[in-house]
Amino acid sequence: MPRVWDVPVQDSTRVRDVRVAAEEAAALAELDESRTSAVSLVATELATNLLKHAQAGEVLIDVVDPPRLGEGTTGRVVQITTIDHGPGIADVDGALRDGFTTARSLGAGLGTCRRLADDFRLHSVPGRGTVAVARVGTGGPHGDTAPDPAGVRAGGVNIPYAGAEFSGDAWAWVRSGDRLTLMLADGLGHGREAARASTAAAEALRRRPGLPPAAALEAVHGALTGTRGAAVAVAQLDLWAGRLRFAGVGNVSARLREGGRWRSLLSRPGIVGVHQPRTVREDDVAWTGESLLILHTDGLPSRWNPAPDTGVPSADPAVTAAVAIRDAGSSARPVRDDTAVAVLAQAPQDGP
Repeated sequence: MPRVWDVPVQDSTRVRDVRVAAEEAAALAELDESRTSAVSLVATELATNLLKHAQAGEVLIDVVDPPRLGEGTTGRVVQITTIDHGPGIADVDGALRDGFTTARSLGAGLGTCRRLADDFRLHSVPGRGTVAVARVGTGGPHGDTAPDPAGVRAGGVNIPYAGAEFSGDAWAWVRSGDRLTLMLADGLGHGREAARASTAAAEALRRRPGLPPAAALEAVHGALTGTRGAAVAVAQLDLWAGRLRFAGVGNVSARLREGGRWRSLLSRPGIVGVHQPRTVREDDVAWTGESLLILHTDGLPSRWNPAPDTGVPSADPAVTAAVAIRDAGSSARPVRDDTAVAVLAQAPQDGP
């Protein structure tokens, strides 16, 4: 089931909690001693950085699919995400250089994270806060940063309701030849049983990665029989044809950026595994170098719309997801369910 460690960091005592969570995630991802040490150090540095520069924040630790899927890619990675509403960083490039500091420290924290992690991305806007995403897998430092011939990346962020041990939401993505498929599932309700349903949906997708979206939903429907059921959205990119096909059942929302505008892709009413529509419509749209797809569960407001600057070309998909969650949140609207956002995007032309 999608175990997610959600650790609020308001004081130095929580840094240890973050380190322990990171080591537990490394064990779940079956990392060796060296990579486990890297996960522990990166998580500790990011948590400490929250206290130094933002006074408080949130650390999310999850075991996820890698952002790039080459032919035959296997294994999962530990993802560490930090989110804060602090003052932000005016000079992001400078902050990543060793020796840079605004807190009378050695200034080695973010540089260390970038060296040890397979992927490390930092997004900050003065006055809005900072998001950092680090991933550590089995390949060693920067083992996952080689450009993917597909030129497409996916990533997501998952926050369990009320700090629960398990999230009822799950995202997964798979590759079969020229077809890349991204799925987001929201198990009915929240907690362990909701997590069981969304996990079953992800496992069904991995068993049959080449199915088109409507057929994938039918396969997931069979796999979820006997569970609470779930809302599920499936998007499949055909690299050869440059087309995106989408189908969904339930209240997982989908937004596609086409040029300078956002388009909603509609799901059918129902609950996969419990009450599946007899026919599921597939949207078939063009995918270009400027396209960006955002899937999100109902932890985000149903009327949420991406900001104009959402998903800049250089942004990591998980960074885009985390920024969306941060900016959509409001103290006037308490969250009453798990929240997950999954993003499919073009990789930058000049790098990974």
